[in-house]
Order: sequence, then structure tokens, then C-alpha cells
Amino acid sequence: MPDRPNLLFIWTDQHRADVLGCYGNDYVQSPNFDRLAQRSCVFDRAYCIQPVCGPSRATIMTGLWPHTHGVISNNVPLPADVPTIAEMAGDGYCCGNHGKWHLGDEIIAQRGFEDWVSIEDGEYRPYYSKPEYFKRRTDYHWFLVEHGFEPDDKFRDGAMLFSRPFAAVMSEQYTKASFLGGTASNFIAEQPATDKPWLLSVNFLEPHTPNFGPLNNVHDPAKVPVGPAFGKLPPDNASRRHRMIAQWYSQITQQPDEVYWRRQRANYYGLVTLVDRAVGRILDALEQSGQADNTIIVYTSDHGDMVGDHGITDKVVLYEESVRIPLMISVPWLNHGHRMIDGRISQIDLVPTLLDLMGRPVSDHLQGRSRAGVVRGDETLEDNDVIIVWNGASSGIEPPMSGFDDDDVRSTMRRPWRSIISADGWKLNLADGDQCELYDLNSDPYEQTNRFDDSAQADRVRDLSQRIAAWQGQTNDTAPLPSL
Repeated sequence: MPDRPNLLFIWTDQHRADVLGCYGNDYVQSPNFDRLAQRSCVFDRAYCIQPVCGPSRATIMTGLWPHTHGVISNNVPLPADVPTIAEMAGDGYCCGNHGKWHLGDEIIAQRGFEDWVSIEDGEYRPYYSKPEYFKRRTDYHWFLVEHGFEPDDKFRDGAMLFSRPFAAVMSEQYTKASFLGGTASNFIAEQPATDKPWLLSVNFLEPHTPNFGPLNNVHDPAKVPVGPAFGKLPPDNASRRHRMIAQWYSQITQQPDEVYWRRQRANYYGLVTLVDRAVGRILDALEQSGQADNTIIVYTSDHGDMVGDHGITDKVVLYEESVRIPLMISVPWLNHGHRMIDGRISQIDLVPTLLDLMGRPVSDHLQGRSRAGVVRGDETLEDNDVIIVWNGASSGIEPPMSGFDDDDVRSTMRRPWRSIISADGWKLNLADGDQCELYDLNSDPYEQTNRFDDSAQADRVRDLSQRIAAWQGQTNDTAPLPSL
């Protein structure tokens, strides 16, 4: 093992696990992700912490639960006393963050990252902490200006910015994904001259909405794979929250049919391919730099995307498509090649695992555990349960909503949930004051049959709820849950 290996951390926003060739999808064009998978441990069942950007990103950066690091909803800055993996890596590392941040002051280098490339502004501009930051623009903004483009969107304070929809329809070479492919490649190419180990976080926006881009026509809507829950509303015995969210999407899209959802999914596939091509450039740059044998590579996403399953798009729900994410880790000196890892793993374990693989100290304050032994092949995940949370954060769903009382909508959307997926494949979703859910992911992977009220499963519900209660006690989680 090298004394101080590099870490190349590539992640996306809203990428569900089953839209990659290495996860069994034989239609999506993802040759570079699949190339990375050929030299990686690919975790078959990896899960996010909370299916919304800010909380999940904060956990990926810190190794703490949302109720511990304090980012329980979007647009909450990461507290100054909570260290990131860049700060934990130590002074000897040159650390870069290229792309989306979403944890406070989007355009300012911070939290142990000295090389900073920004791509997002308008959505996060209202949350800047200092007046002088409003005079700044992102690196991507100036990239577009240098290539002759003029901002399209006048923000509320009069600033002219490039909107997400405007940037999304650019030709491929001017997209945010391609821009980051270039900046990350340049960073890697420049590092051998510094003779310092480095940590680079490359954080793509895509395949996050808007669900369109320059590769919309790469995948045929009629051929994209779909499952039995595609375009169908949740059953009547699903939680009110899940039914409300599905109803809301049906309402704002004017009762979408299968043609609509297939077009959305084909566009989403195109965004995955867009990122894949940028990732290919980064992997090529690493090989050409001569540093590949000394570099750990990680790929994951902050959460998934429903893209039409259960009649829902985006995230913020506890269905598998929203919470299950890709995760692959390549450690060249272990030389295992491609290996699919069975069992379930949570992103709470990512920071301690990476620090361990890098030979850096693993702090006692971290709430996950190192899974480096699994990567090395010495341990398994066969007995591992995972916990997923929803902290009552805004999900963007507001009344009026057809078929639901306005006060019921507000209270339902703000209610916290806790979910456990057991090692043997059962999933329990708990909330106080809503219909709870139990799914057998072995026989019902698309979560179409809620068995929470099945008397034959009463002991299982009790056992899983006790496991959640034990986790709450261990992590000082105080979310109210029903007594079962």
C-alpha cells in the first residue's frame, strides 16, 4: 500500500443504481462507469442516508447522521465545527472540490478544500452568508461567458445568471458535466509536479432534473427498461405521504401517461450517459498522469430518482428507486479486479472506510464503521442492516392537492420517518401518525404490497421497530415514532 494514496471521489446528484450497465442494465450507455466497475468492488445494495440533496451530501462529507451534523434539510450550511473528509485527511493533502456543494456559500473555497471550482449559483444565491459574495459568479458562469454566451435569467436582486434549464440544453461541450470533466482532468494532470498526495471531489449535478439535455435522443423511449410499478400510483394501503406525493406529480403533470414517463426516462438515461462521457475523460487523465496505481477511486450518488416509478419523479420518498444508489470503490494495490459485493451498505460508512483505505486516522466521533475489510475481501456484509431517515424536511409538495385536505398535506409532509432494511431483505418504514409500511424486498422488489397490517408479520414488525429504537438510542435520535 502506498504511504499516502490519492483519493478521486466522483459523485452525481440523483443517480439511481439500476441505471448503469454494471448493475445489470443492458440498455443504458455507460461504458466508462462500466470500465471503472471492472477494477472495482461494486456494492450491490448501497443506500443513501436521507433521499434529498443537502442532508445526504453532508453525511457523505462528514460520516455523521443528519440529526448529528445538523443538515436535516436542503439549504442548511454545514456547521463550522463539523469536519469534512478533506479536513480529516490531514495537512499533507491537496484537496479540491469541483462542482456542486450545497452545504453553504456555494462559490467560496472552504472546509479543507483549497482548489474550488463552482458550477451552481441561482438556486443557492439566497443563502449566501456575506453581502460581498453576491458580486461573485461561478467558474462555470465565466466559462460560458468566455465562449460567447449571455446569461438568460434575471435574479430577484437584479443579477443576470445562467439558469439550469438554459445550461441543460447547451451542446455537450458546454454542459456542466463536460466542464467538470475538463477541470478535474486539468487538476489531475497538474498534481505530479506538486509531489503531494491529493483528494479530489468531483460533484456532478446531472442526472438531476431538469430531465433534458443534449443526449435526449441517444436512448429510445420505447426501449428503456421499466418495472411493474412504472407510471402506477401507490396502492391505497401505502402511506399517505407516498400517495400524496404521487398525486401531486400526477396533478402538476396533468395525468401523465406511459408515453410521458418513457420520454422522461429516456432523457434521464441521456443525462447518465452525459456524465459517463465526462467520467471517461477523468479516468483517461488519471491514466495519462501516471498516478492511477496510487489512487483510490470512488463513485456514488447522493440519492436516487423515481423517474416514473409509482407515478413519482425526483426523490424524497423511501422507495428503493429513491434511496438505493450506486457505489463502487477501486483500490489498485488490492488488485481484486471486478467484484460484486453482496449485502447492504449505508453511506454512513463511507468516510471511515475511505480514511481507513487511505491509511489515515479514523476518528472516534464518526458514526459509521470502516468497511475496508469488505473491500479487502476479509469481511462480508451478510448480517448488516441499514437505516434511512426522513427528517420532515421540505419536499416541495404543498397544497392544494386534489383529494387531500390542506392541513393534512402540511402535517403529512413535515412528519419524520425512520426506515430499516434488514440483512434478510425486509423493509420497515415508520412514522407517527401515518400508515406505516412493510415490504418484502425478496419477493416484492418493486414495493407494491404493503404487509404492515398483515397479522402474520406482527412479530417481524415488532423486531424491526425495536432495531430502529436501538439505533435511535445509540445515535441520540429523538424523532417520535409509533409504539408497536
